[in-house]
Amino acid sequence: MRLLPAAERAPAPWKNGGGTTWEIAAQPPGVGLDTFDWRLSIAQVAAPGPFSVFPGVDRVLTVIAGAGLRLTIEGLGEIVLDDASPPLPFPGDATAAATLDGGPIRDLNLMVRRGAWRGSVRRIDGAETITATARVNLLVALAPARAGDQALGAEDALIVDHDATLTVEGRLLLIGIDPA
Repeated sequence: MRLLPAAERAPAPWKNGGGTTWEIAAQPPGVGLDTFDWRLSIAQVAAPGPFSVFPGVDRVLTVIAGAGLRLTIEGLGEIVLDDASPPLPFPGDATAAATLDGGPIRDLNLMVRRGAWRGSVRRIDGAETITATARVNLLVALAPARAGDQALGAEDALIVDHDATLTVEGRLLLIGIDPA
């Protein structure tokens, strides 16, 4: 397992310049926003506006903090998300615009290159034993949490070895990424 502390992430502008993102991990490492195989990041949405378009990419968006996000996505209509909503998959090449229900929100974005990779995000609330079955497995803590013997602070991430089994406790997201 490898810890990816939230405090070590540098902020960067969104692809469209409309907000701020903090990259947790990407493949290949250090690659640009148009050429990644997959990318996991946290974004701050502080104002209404359009989402960046990512042709050929599938996204999974999960609100992790804040009152709520109202997304209008081409082909899907209007969807309201908050920090208890299930993760929302949608095509990255669809136009999407957001409004906020009561102030800024933070969200976790998993983006995978369509046809090459597939990804999933699952909420964990409480204590649970997990087995990391995907090719790439990450845990992201939404508040202080534990994963095995590893303490995690809010928004810390942990890369979990393939086929590892461990007990987790707290509010976390389990991310799995596999070849398509």
